[in-house]
Amino acid sequence: MNMIRTFLALPNDSRAKTIGIALTLCLVCSIAVSTAAVALKPVQEQNKLLDKKKNILQIGGLLEEGQSVGEAFKQVEPKVVDLATGEYVGNIDPDTFDARAAVADPKQSVVLGREEDIASIKRRAKYATVYLVKGPQGQLQKIILPVHGYGLWSTLYGFIALQADANTVVGLGFYEHAETPGLGGEVDNPAWKAKWPGKQVFDADGRVALSVVKGAAQDGPKAPYQVDALSGATLTSRGVNNLVHFWLGQDGFGPYLQKIHNGGSL
Repeated sequence: MNMIRTFLALPNDSRAKTIGIALTLCLVCSIAVSTAAVALKPVQEQNKLLDKKKNILQIGGLLEEGQSVGEAFKQVEPKVVDLATGEYVGNIDPDTFDARAAVADPKQSVVLGREEDIASIKRRAKYATVYLVKGPQGQLQKIILPVHGYGLWSTLYGFIALQADANTVVGLGFYEHAETPGLGGEVDNPAWKAKWPGKQVFDADGRVALSVVKGAAQDGPKAPYQVDALSGATLTSRGVNNLVHFWLGQDGFGPYLQKIHNGGSL
């Protein structure tokens, strides 16, 4: 107490008093911010999960006006898939599985070789969560897959939705990226996203033919597989093209989609 009285008795223009008050304010503010961060973390995590579900629903064309995210998401069944085999993994909870965290764990991820890593992600988790949309009788209607890959400035994280044939695109969208606004950031433009529905993924030989190309043909044999590139954003367009080819190919969801196409993995 004597130290406090001595400190308060110092002149207001004293250097020691000025520094002491500044340090005290910094300490109080730090405690307040830390306390708020800890207290709000559950709310932040809940909002993050809600936003993720909203993105899944929107890309899958499942969110109707006036419908809550929670209600709409009841028609979606998440499952964890072993990417190497295309089989479901029953002992991993899809609600808690974190693919980003798994990438950092050598036991849960694989290193990609230079030729394999066309999406420039370096490592890939061994497992991934897929989202199945089923009808009233349990019939598969849509498949929603997480995708990510490097664009010009950032890694783009999003989802691609396919019809039950595991070949026809329902939609593609990204919920996180740092591409240049007005250029690569146009991946968020509704007009560009509207170019994806109805496009086909695989050609007659089972190879990934879906591509982002400059001046995509409006008709002709390649038209069903082509999406026009973003104007002025060549590298971002190339990044989207590469991540689509990676995740729908044999190093991504290819084995799983093949099983779906053959009537399995439901």
